[in-house]
Amino acid sequence: MRTRRPHPDQMTLDWSKDAEIERIIEARVAIRAEAQAIRWRFRLIFVESLMMAALVIAAGFTLGQPMPLVMRGAFLVGIACFASGMLLIVLSGVTCNVLDRLRRWRRR
Repeated sequence: MRTRRPHPDQMTLDWSKDAEIERIIEARVAIRAEAQAIRWRFRLIFVESLMMAALVIAAGFTLGQPMPLVMRGAFLVGIACFASGMLLIVLSGVTCNVLDRLRRWRRR
């Protein structure tokens, strides 16, 4: 692939030779990726909870159950699914922190 030559008045920057700048860029990318991963986990749990509630509604109406009973069941299933998903996210985060501290402690 051909690269364009910079304008003569433009200062040329070679980022690949400076290890400190590379380290800073990698740290920022890691922080951003971690934040996006948390958002995606939350979205996944939210969608999963809605799908489970919709399945309960569909099954209840298919079986001819009374509407208040079906809606209450769908609400309870959706809330339970959301709570268990959030609990898994929190527990996985706590586990990662504990394992990281354990590794640091063993290195000493």
